[in-house]
Amino acid sequence: MYKFSRKLPTALFQRSSILLYNIDYGFGFLSCVTAKSFQTDAADVLRKRKFVPPAPPKMAEGSLPTEVRVVVCGGGIVGASVAYHLALLGWGKDTLLIEQHTVGGDSPLCASGFVGRYEPTYCELKLTEYSLDLIKKLTEKNLPTGWKQVGSLNLARQFDRMTSYQRMKSIGKAWGISCEVWTPEECQAKCPLIDIKDIKGGLWIPDDGVCDPHLVCLSLIQEAKRMGVRVIEHCAVKKILTDSGKVQQIDTTSGKLSCEFFVNCTGFWAREVGTLSTPVVKIPLKSVEHHFLYTKPIEGLNPLTPFVRDFDGGVYFREKDGGIMAGGFEREAKVAYEDTAVPLSQKERELPPDWDHFHELLDELLRRVPALRTASLDRLSNALQAFSPDCKWILGEAPEIENYYVCAGMKTIGVAASGGIGRTLADLIVKGSTYLDLHTLDVNRFLGLHNNRKFLKDRCKEVPGKHYDICYPFDEYQTGRNLRMSPIYPALKEAGAIFGQTMGYERPGYFDPNDIKDEFGIPRFRMAETRTFHKPAWFDLVASEYTACRERIGLSDYSSFTKYDLWSKEREVVDLLQYLCSNDVDVPIGSIIHTGMQNPWGGYENDCSLARLNENHYMMIAPTTQQTRSMAWIRKNMPSHLKASVNVSDVTSMYTAICIMGPYSRVLLSELTDTDLSPKNFPFFTYKELDVGLANGIRTLNITHTGELGYVLYIPNEFALHVYSRIAQAGQKYNIQHAGYYATRALRIEKFYAFWGQDLDTFTTPLECGRSWRVKFNKPIEFIGRSALLKQREEGVKRMYVQLLLNGHDHEIDVWCWGNEPIYRDGKHCGMTTTTGYGYTFKKQVCLGFVRNVDEAGNKMPVTNDFVLSGHYEVEVAGIRFEAKVNLHSPNLPTKFPDKEREAYHATRDKPGQGDLLSYKF
Repeated sequence: MYKFSRKLPTALFQRSSILLYNIDYGFGFLSCVTAKSFQTDAADVLRKRKFVPPAPPKMAEGSLPTEVRVVVCGGGIVGASVAYHLALLGWGKDTLLIEQHTVGGDSPLCASGFVGRYEPTYCELKLTEYSLDLIKKLTEKNLPTGWKQVGSLNLARQFDRMTSYQRMKSIGKAWGISCEVWTPEECQAKCPLIDIKDIKGGLWIPDDGVCDPHLVCLSLIQEAKRMGVRVIEHCAVKKILTDSGKVQQIDTTSGKLSCEFFVNCTGFWAREVGTLSTPVVKIPLKSVEHHFLYTKPIEGLNPLTPFVRDFDGGVYFREKDGGIMAGGFEREAKVAYEDTAVPLSQKERELPPDWDHFHELLDELLRRVPALRTASLDRLSNALQAFSPDCKWILGEAPEIENYYVCAGMKTIGVAASGGIGRTLADLIVKGSTYLDLHTLDVNRFLGLHNNRKFLKDRCKEVPGKHYDICYPFDEYQTGRNLRMSPIYPALKEAGAIFGQTMGYERPGYFDPNDIKDEFGIPRFRMAETRTFHKPAWFDLVASEYTACRERIGLSDYSSFTKYDLWSKEREVVDLLQYLCSNDVDVPIGSIIHTGMQNPWGGYENDCSLARLNENHYMMIAPTTQQTRSMAWIRKNMPSHLKASVNVSDVTSMYTAICIMGPYSRVLLSELTDTDLSPKNFPFFTYKELDVGLANGIRTLNITHTGELGYVLYIPNEFALHVYSRIAQAGQKYNIQHAGYYATRALRIEKFYAFWGQDLDTFTTPLECGRSWRVKFNKPIEFIGRSALLKQREEGVKRMYVQLLLNGHDHEIDVWCWGNEPIYRDGKHCGMTTTTGYGYTFKKQVCLGFVRNVDEAGNKMPVTNDFVLSGHYEVEVAGIRFEAKVNLHSPNLPTKFPDKEREAYHATRDKPGQGDLLSYKF
């Protein structure tokens, strides 16, 4: 253990590891924590796992009311923002903010103060954009914020990083963000402090800036109180009491009060506060240590020094109080309080600086900012930052309890997120909706496994480092793997599967027959990696799988799909689904209905397939990411008179789903079952229960979700390996081949199939994406969203889903399309791509996306087929524009065995009964 001496020289950072620790600590930061405070025996660990609020001291102001409309728990910057925005919407006098200590207590210790506009998704970008504007407005009102618009300078050491900056510039320009890609010399001219020997260039964003999060928090609280919000400090939650699945009362250390809404904005403690209700609200978060280094004032340091991020070194720095404040994200973070809750006492939370752990980042800082070598240290502080398992914020209404809202996982940029998040949470509470699609941040994106303490401990060591990683396509986490696996997983691994993870499920991305086994002859676990913006290494492997699906037989594991059974004794389940779904579900037994579940404004809350198994029994198949979300939506919107009659069961883990697709799939399956599979007896979009091999009870759907001929077999898990083996053996004569997610994705993009979470979201309506023919307005039961869709039908859609085929793009050397590329019509930005990929039949890059019609005044005008087809289109890929041919319907692709019914089917179209409109010319 290193000894620290206050009498040692104050030269800050020497490259020698011996001199590295000869540091003057000023006011002696270590004095508040002793080694003894970190020694706990096993019994103490178990005791501390239960979150117990402290007894309250004398309350700072007022007394606890007996009733209030909204209780905001947590007086940090996020809780302050939620309270402020509730007050803006007129609920100030109906809102109470409670804080277990003092408002803004930790904000001076655990934030860099950076406020940047650019985020990886449109939703996150708009949230931070609003936050920045809010801070500026507070500043203009002469409220203290510490705001300085210094800009951000983002450096690159790798060519791939520069490619990502070119992509960011293209996207940023389309989204209204001013940014420029700079040379190394331009970067140094803006910030002379940096060494540019290994720098390839940078991205300059002039509108970014820094603030004092503590001051912003106090200003928001001040404004909220001015508008009627009550604030009670030194008041901690003991229990959230519910009735009939809704928030009813809050039991605090200062007494009980009734309320309609509860908002968990408790930062580090959000997960623990989630355990204070029945049922428990699962909020997967884990705190890690995050160091902030402060130097003493440096003579001549420009107070408008930009916020500099050296992503490839994992570090950042800014000017603060005349000196430098710096920090970073290690490859492997140090988890804090691994087996206990974070202490409520601020003094107990103060961790000593860990110079051994910080050494990695310190080296990178010294490399980038040579002036630090001669600077004098003020202090190295060790603060806590809470991360979610996917490094994104957690927002929304909890699936377990109605009117319980969550706002957590702010990482190190709580101030940048706070304004937008506060506004959206207030909107959801007061209006029931907000101005952005939040599904990528929704608390419903998780399962119970994500809240497992050991999983969080494992995953959250990796997550902070990902924060500064290059955002490669199909990026994967290394930790928390091999959690959910289908029964055929070992066989797939032995066949060469390279796995990706979705909702904890190991799903083959593609198959590589080389280097399958380790030195002991055991099939190794291999993770899918793309790690390029150009032609990926897996291109030829996926091409082979694609060809098998189109010309022979491909076998894919669909087991991760969400699967529900819905049933009732009488017709109640039919009535429920007629209300929830925009398509007509009252179809003959054995039919499959593809339908959306719309929200009140017509957007897709879910996009699913329903197989009618019996008169009053349906099976629902939905995207993997819908497993929690769909159940929450169904429960929340189930009419009260049906709750006692309709049963909804999540059967995802009961069935293994195997899809066989390709021209020989019907012949193959016919050899394994006695059932007649002819088109007349088992037509497209129908369901049958089959015996396959020696197994029975195989729920078989005549769809593939790719547009190819084939079937999805939902097999009870105990039969899965048997059925898989029989298919694999019988398929050898047809040269059957495994196909992973990348191949099936390529197939559905060519066939213009939209997918929820990638193309469809909560603001996309069926009328905008060529699915109006699946909306049945004249059903006997009025479905959710009907009025909004009728209005849109009358007024016209303001955007339209299109397919674009790029011309002049060389897939061997040019940067590929990976989604979020700007679309230009007649030289004017008109939309963004959603999902993209290489079309192995088209031999072109294929982009799906939405096109808008905006007039010179910025007004959104109706989009018609004529408008779409009359324009000249380009797609901008990393700064280069490629001409594109636009399609409203995917061209028909040649097939070995033509099937008129299947070929006439277009998933994306604008008219019922629409047949072939295009044929692709080779």
